[in-house]
Amino acid sequence: MTKTFRNKFLSLLAILLLVSGTSAQGQNPGAPFATLDATLDNPFLPVDEAYRQDLLLSGSQLSAIFEIAPEYYLYREKLALYRIDNGQKTELPLSLPSGKVIWDDYFEKETEVYRGQLEVPIRLAGTGKIVQLELHYQGCADAGLCYPPQTRHYSVDTVSGSIRMLEAPPPSTDTSNNNSFITLPLALLFAFAGGLLLNLMPCVFPVLSIKLLAVSQAAQSASQRHHHGWAYSAGVILSFVTIAAVMLVLRAGGEAIGWGFQLQSPWLVAALAYLFFVMGLSLSGVTELGSSLMGIGGHLNNGRGWRGSLASGALATLVASPCTAPLMGSALGFAVTQPAVPALSIFAALGAGMAAPFLLLTYLPALAEKLPRPGPWMDRLKQLLAFPMYLTAVWLLWVLGRQTGGDGVALALTGAVAIAFALWLWPRYQWRWLQGCVAAVALAFAVLLLPRLSTLPQAQQESSDYWQPYSAQQLDVARSEGRAVLANMTAAWCLTCLVNEQVVLSSGAVSRAIEQLGIVAFKGDWTNQDPHISALLAKYKRTSVPLYLLYPAGGGEAKVLPQILSRSELLAELEAAAQGGLSTSSTP
Repeated sequence: MTKTFRNKFLSLLAILLLVSGTSAQGQNPGAPFATLDATLDNPFLPVDEAYRQDLLLSGSQLSAIFEIAPEYYLYREKLALYRIDNGQKTELPLSLPSGKVIWDDYFEKETEVYRGQLEVPIRLAGTGKIVQLELHYQGCADAGLCYPPQTRHYSVDTVSGSIRMLEAPPPSTDTSNNNSFITLPLALLFAFAGGLLLNLMPCVFPVLSIKLLAVSQAAQSASQRHHHGWAYSAGVILSFVTIAAVMLVLRAGGEAIGWGFQLQSPWLVAALAYLFFVMGLSLSGVTELGSSLMGIGGHLNNGRGWRGSLASGALATLVASPCTAPLMGSALGFAVTQPAVPALSIFAALGAGMAAPFLLLTYLPALAEKLPRPGPWMDRLKQLLAFPMYLTAVWLLWVLGRQTGGDGVALALTGAVAIAFALWLWPRYQWRWLQGCVAAVALAFAVLLLPRLSTLPQAQQESSDYWQPYSAQQLDVARSEGRAVLANMTAAWCLTCLVNEQVVLSSGAVSRAIEQLGIVAFKGDWTNQDPHISALLAKYKRTSVPLYLLYPAGGGEAKVLPQILSRSELLAELEAAAQGGLSTSSTP
């Protein structure tokens, strides 16, 4: 982990120097890395010297040529080429040779790389005289520095054979599937409304039920309710801004991540499962650990109870972040294209919307009068509320199983047993020093299992029903054949996705329609990090799943379907797409 941290630190430092060098010098993309060399006094080459790229046109055959410096390598999965026609980008299929599979410390997985010289043939059938191309690539040095993703633009004259590198991308006139109609005030409004709707998502219910119990316990004092409401709201908003800031920094560093990225980490999923398990044990009366976190118990009359509400807000944000409510997609897609201050303000508005209903409840005197007074019934209610905690832990373990397979679930369950043993042991016997040591060892054992989860191989996702695994190449093939295509980008930790699949996409009517209409259906699983799905999300100005795309038969741009699907509306869209047309209505 130390080497991985060093690599990412160097890469983030390189990006900061890249930005500052570009502003100060106005040089080409490789120039700021010369500043990096001078600053750190190391042998890292400027990016354009580490990876010399060019296009070569021989007759009708166009090729991309890379000369990769010794002790540097290029990622296979980061290579992509787009053709730009009238401002619209279309990904071109690449016939890439096999590379060398290595363990990459930066992305913490096995990946395929190229060294030395690489030649990639490019097919330009059906293009005009002047072809605009956009080349994407990224690489690292063996010494530990990873460069940010690179983009180069070319203009190819297929008649004269001349090739010219452009200093800037061709001007875009494409207004489809983007957020050009959104302004900052509208994005703030969409984010606030999306935050309100997040409270209706099932992933937030367990935490909200805990907070309502806390309000009931504090019902005798209006000032206590107000303090808990503001503390909870502050926890939600600060957590949204913190997660957003981390996401934006990592995206700037070349990570292909989006909203909810933290649940793509198996060890964090397991840690959350442990947390909800401990909270359930606390509510069941096995231990008092977790009472301060949830803001319930005997600390409501002092500052510690408010800190519990603050922590509850942070926990609600962490659990709610995989959910994507209506209106959120456009707002967050707009946010990631903005500078830091406007972007973070949009995420703060999202948090404010999520916290607003609970804060409002603490200011309603009529509600306080209807709440029952504290009494023995609260102990029974606390025990009842333990079961949503256990169910949430079960759901997280299921997500972990989708990420790491049965081995990961077995490791996590072993850690859960160790935690339960430690909590059972903690208040028992007279030999407190001995019981404390044994409990600490058990807890340490559970914690040490978490890093092991990240080293397990990813579980293989298989196609089911009418779905085929998503790949950009297969999508291009289906579209080149003139077939209608339904693309479903989903994740195991996305509850909105799971509800849509169970209620709409897996229904018999939709299955029959897709089969009878000859529609090709692709499913992309974003449970684990996948840069190809991230690229598709970015293309349609989305930061997270679900993303549903419907391509009409015969060609044409995809329509972005609503994030909450309706069976009747989807059937109508499928029929229209099979006939070569789509309705013009859209959902933000």
